[in-house]
Amino acid sequence: MPNIRLMLWGVFAALLFLNYQTWMHDYAPAVSAVSQSAAGSAAAPTSRLGESVPQATPSAPGAAQSANGSLSSAASPPAPGVAASPSPDSTARMPLHVTTDVLDLDINLKGGELDRADLLQYPLRKDTPNIPVRLLSYEPPATRHLVQSGLTGAAGESAPTHLAEWTAQQNTYALAAGADELRVPLRWSDGQGLTVTKTFVFKRGQYAISLEYDAKNDSASPRTLAAYSQILRHWEHASRSYFDVETYSFKGPAVYDAHKLRDLNVESDSDAKFSATITGGWAASLQHQFVVAVVPAAGQLYRYQLQVLNSEYLLQGTGPQTVVPAGASAQFHEELFVGPKLQSQLAGLDRNLERTVDFGVLTVIAQPLFTGLNWVHKSVGNWGWSIIIVTALIKLLFYPLSQASGRSMAKMRAVGPRMKQIQETFKEDREKLGRAMMDLYKKEKINPLAGCLPMIIQIPVFISFYRVLLESVEMRQAPFLLWINDLSSRDPYFILPLLMGGAMFAQFKLNPAPPDPMQAKIMQFMPLIMTGMMAWFPSGLVLYWLTNTVLSIAQQWRVNQVVEAEAAKQRS
Repeated sequence: MPNIRLMLWGVFAALLFLNYQTWMHDYAPAVSAVSQSAAGSAAAPTSRLGESVPQATPSAPGAAQSANGSLSSAASPPAPGVAASPSPDSTARMPLHVTTDVLDLDINLKGGELDRADLLQYPLRKDTPNIPVRLLSYEPPATRHLVQSGLTGAAGESAPTHLAEWTAQQNTYALAAGADELRVPLRWSDGQGLTVTKTFVFKRGQYAISLEYDAKNDSASPRTLAAYSQILRHWEHASRSYFDVETYSFKGPAVYDAHKLRDLNVESDSDAKFSATITGGWAASLQHQFVVAVVPAAGQLYRYQLQVLNSEYLLQGTGPQTVVPAGASAQFHEELFVGPKLQSQLAGLDRNLERTVDFGVLTVIAQPLFTGLNWVHKSVGNWGWSIIIVTALIKLLFYPLSQASGRSMAKMRAVGPRMKQIQETFKEDREKLGRAMMDLYKKEKINPLAGCLPMIIQIPVFISFYRVLLESVEMRQAPFLLWINDLSSRDPYFILPLLMGGAMFAQFKLNPAPPDPMQAKIMQFMPLIMTGMMAWFPSGLVLYWLTNTVLSIAQQWRVNQVVEAEAAKQRS
């Protein structure tokens, strides 16, 4: 008993300390940090990462792959660095405006880069439905987020990089009604026989963008080319906040190495110099519920490199060198993904891109949980009811375990008066008290720890539900009933947390009180503590806990009735 009391006090103290730390972290004055940041920004030179042209990856040491599949000698391309060209901010922008049913984009003819991407079906805020999420932006500095792409060439040769000027036949492109595909071709020529057509291919309802290059070499000599794409983004140090669940999602660059996804910390010296050559991988810029990814053609050996300068990072992916003989042509292909982390579309690319949805260490539980929620949602059309139904199914799955636990709890409630009598009799002798209690448990076939087992099992399910609600963009701004208009954010009026706290207090009253008075007092305060903690959690998570508690109350009430009836029958 003393050990259990000590453990409960320890948990209670840890919760209070964590809440105090979180409060101080979120609301402590940050004048000194802001001043340091401002001083650093003033002293730092303007970042020119956007002008960096990557180095191609040879197919073999000192060799480049020919367009017809053979290998030939080729000069090594220049090492990564800053090209001698004007800053993007100093040149006139010539954007093409492209719209589909789900995307509204700007493509800059300088480099053919994606300068802006608005997600038409995802409002930035629930109360501003006409303002969509802007995932890509040219505007400096804090919102800068670009996708740059092109073909890099051998040293001393001009190439259609993201610093080159492209031309287009028109200024606006729109997906026509009834059409399933929109092609936006850009053209570049070096004036010496090399002509490249760069085509963005958009499909109805899709956030994946195919990027196709058709390089035609009409010159008298072979040309060496390699496809690349890179993501340029402004970053700032992010601090987690207990009152903002979005801050618990990773935001930054990531690389998939064909086996696992590696998040790269731009503030880490080792990650900031990341460089690897990978076959079957891809690169991405991650944030809460949205992703920008560059996916090479299957089987391509790509070199990935991260560069960090001041408050920007550049994540590059560069393919192998390909020699285009005189009079021949070559094709290059990449896939871009600019949009929400919709698992159905991410998995549709067949490159494990769905791993950008981070369910954490409990993915083995969270993924089936999401699959079940998604399956139920297809039938009921409401994520709130889906949570309630799946919670009931989980409760049904663990029914035998909770039933056995409930019977043990009911028996403890029934022998409550005898337990109090034993406590009074041996209150001065802890050793005899413990032996007498164990004798009573054995005689009545009671397991005093049985009530803890269902709670222990619920913890991983609870954490998995939290990750699913946090990471699944499918539930973003999803309404339920009445005042609950967004299951992924907190209850605006704190009604659900209060109902949950009331249900937990009712469950406490229904179950037998702990034999130790101090434990009983701590358990009596647990509903209040849980209410305060979960008041800031997503309302969908609170709905799960409330539903689970109500179902537990109903089951325990029924078990108590059955056990009392059995006891009365034995006495008669």
